Amino acid sequence: MTAEQALAAFLDWLAAERRAAPATLTAYRNDIGGFLVFLTRHLGATPDRAALGTLTAADFRAWLAARATDGVTNATRARGLAAIRSFFRFLARSGGPDCPAIRLLATPKVRAPAPRALSRIDAGTLAAQAGTLADEPWIAARDAALVLLLYGCGLRAAEALGMRRRDAPLPGGTTSLRVHGKGSKERDVPVLPVVREAVAEYLRLCPHPLAPDSQLFRGARGGPLNDRLLRLALQRARAAFGLPDHASPHALRHSFATHLLHAGADLRAIQDLLGHASLSTTQRYTAVDEAQVMSVWKRAHPRAAGRA
Repeated sequence: MTAEQALAAFLDWLAAERRAAPATLTAYRNDIGGFLVFLTRHLGATPDRAALGTLTAADFRAWLAARATDGVTNATRARGLAAIRSFFRFLARSGGPDCPAIRLLATPKVRAPAPRALSRIDAGTLAAQAGTLADEPWIAARDAALVLLLYGCGLRAAEALGMRRRDAPLPGGTTSLRVHGKGSKERDVPVLPVVREAVAEYLRLCPHPLAPDSQLFRGARGGPLNDRLLRLALQRARAAFGLPDHASPHALRHSFATHLLHAGADLRAIQDLLGHASLSTTQRYTAVDEAQVMSVWKRAHPRAAGRA
């Protein structure tokens, strides 16, 4: 069996057994097919199925190096290597050959993209206007309270939606909010007066009874509010106020951290506020801050014209 026939069998298996989407099948065909074309040049002959089992780690590294020389990003090379690994696992399960060398390869490191925060103006617009779109006053108040919690406290959407009635931050209460984050980790986050007032207004208008242990935020029919409905509310706000496409619930959390950093907040303090286990996760926001500084410099400095 030729390597091309083995690839066809693999794609048939993906479609029939894994029900892979057409776009996924196309990506696998392109990545693995390109690898086989490279092997023909690299080895001086078209490999058959048996020859695939004799490949060495150096052969795979040569393919990765060639891709890098062609300007292919680490993320794309990592995706291609994942496809090839899946192909070789299929070969090993379906009669061989097994190729131990591919298990020796390290995946190209992919740098996490910098968080996409909103500008101060866009975040301020969303915080001020989110409660003006819904027809029902109590739903408008709910949306306003949620947006202010996300932007004013840096909460994840799941943390805000999972909040219980007994934990609602209200005027006259404690000045911090106990947040139950990922991995059952807890953290205390300061709550601004405007956030407390928004939550109190929502509770005043909410028509549904809320037991102390029940979920604080409710949908139109009284059931627990879910992430999909929160995202729909943000979509309406984007359309109504001309906000960028990345104005999402998580972008408000990114904006919270980025704007604090830009104002001079300590990175460790931001780490605690966000509930990050590692400081390296929080350090991604420094890239955003530096990018904003460079953007201002390019716009304002008289010698910046035409510079990268």
